[in-house]
Amino acid sequence: MSHKKTPTLSAPFFSIIICSIDPWKFAQVSACYEHLLAEVPHEIIGIHDARSLAEGYNRGVQQAQGDITLFSHDDILILDPGFAPKIASRLQNIDILGFTGTRRLVDEYWWGAGLPWLAGSIAHIFPNDISLNVYGAAAWPLVENIQAIDGLCIMARRETALEIGFDQTVFDGFHLYDLDFSFSAWQAGKKIAVCCDIPVIHASMGNYDAKHEKYARLFLEKHKDALPTPSPPKKRAPEGRSMRFSDHRALLAAWNPNVFQRTNAYLQRQLEKAG
Repeated sequence: MSHKKTPTLSAPFFSIIICSIDPWKFAQVSACYEHLLAEVPHEIIGIHDARSLAEGYNRGVQQAQGDITLFSHDDILILDPGFAPKIASRLQNIDILGFTGTRRLVDEYWWGAGLPWLAGSIAHIFPNDISLNVYGAAAWPLVENIQAIDGLCIMARRETALEIGFDQTVFDGFHLYDLDFSFSAWQAGKKIAVCCDIPVIHASMGNYDAKHEKYARLFLEKHKDALPTPSPPKKRAPEGRSMRFSDHRALLAAWNPNVFQRTNAYLQRQLEKAG
């Protein structure tokens, strides 16, 4: 499934690739992107029968016509009216953008190295409120020199996505495809960065079950020569600071450089106390 806005000569073309088996979620996230990209040429490519996320994304990027490709989960909401120009401008000098990531990957979790290596922020929905989790904002609005990112939304130049590709042979399920893609890109010399200034809400906290453990072992085997040995003890959850808000207006009011800089200073103090 694909629907498009006609391209022009003045703006980059965005291709949004979404693997989804849920018509309601697909409709919701598509409406979000239609709103965000209303003023720029774009297409939304729905993959509704993906054998894995890697396979679905590879199939989608082969269909894509855009200069910029977004590989998006179907359960996110981006709340930034300046989203399109920000991404278009940043991908002139960066190959891949994400919302959270690490400047030092040590194991199968993007947050495994802990502070001060983590970067980015993301909000999660709970029954009675919204939680904003800030993992690090060493620079605003962009943290560069990232080695790996979380896959809720991977934004990349199309030529980079085609060159690196998603490893659908090894990662033939729905876990670790994102870490493998971004870490492989970093090893290939691509520039990766995390956006701190784009509010995004994710309806999922992730699923770290037995299937995840299977692909974790495959990831570690594939990248054993590039990861530090031995790796640090595994952390149960990413280090950061969580703030709770009653609604999206309060969330947006807090999503600004002053709050993030204070949060970054707090995280640094916590790191110094722990050390």
